[in-house]
Amino acid sequence: MKKIKFLSLLTLSFLMAATSFAQTADEIISKHIEAIGGAENWKKINTVKQEASISVQGMDIPVVITFVHNKGFKQEFTVMGMTGYSIITSDGGWNFSPMAGQTKPEPITADELKYGKDQLDLQGEFIDYKAKGHSLEVLAKEDVDGTECHVVKINRKSGTESVFYFDPKTYYMIRTKSKVVANGQEVESIVNMSNFQKLPEGIVMPFTMENSAVPAPITVTKVVINGPVDEATFKVSQ
Repeated sequence: MKKIKFLSLLTLSFLMAATSFAQTADEIISKHIEAIGGAENWKKINTVKQEASISVQGMDIPVVITFVHNKGFKQEFTVMGMTGYSIITSDGGWNFSPMAGQTKPEPITADELKYGKDQLDLQGEFIDYKAKGHSLEVLAKEDVDGTECHVVKINRKSGTESVFYFDPKTYYMIRTKSKVVANGQEVESIVNMSNFQKLPEGIVMPFTMENSAVPAPITVTKVVINGPVDEATFKVSQ
């Protein structure tokens, strides 16, 4: 009886210790926001323009990514002299890929637009997430390339969801996993992030991204924060 009682107390002590070390979603996200520059700095961000490149089979493909907070996103790429793009705005979205034989921009589906519009929150969907109608939950820790990460799932007001993986030492987000709609089919998108750099504005961004949908890493070479963005950037040429 004493042995059983001793084991019960030992088990209870272990569970209490494990619980005391467990972090809530708010605690993890708070540390993440501070690690990448703090909410105050991110709330000052209204536009971001990134110049990047993708190396595929010895060929460098230039990419220009433009964001305007809660208004628009454009990713422009040039292959063999042909320029294509993806555009998402609060009103709609379009894809144009002349290298794939398209002769004019094509509108994206309603499901693609729903997920795309979620990405227009340039200042970060974790900041004031409750006021935005989102909810968070902590999932079991997972290994990402040898790092046991904190894992947090976001359930967005729109109905979409994503899972985020945070390095326990830096609290940088090193992986995201989402269900996205592409060509009418739901697929899992995994993005790994690394090479984090602090910008003069006090925020931290990844300069290398590996997307499961892209055959090679995207390397950012230049970032301009709060620069002017022409309204015509998000207009579609028919």
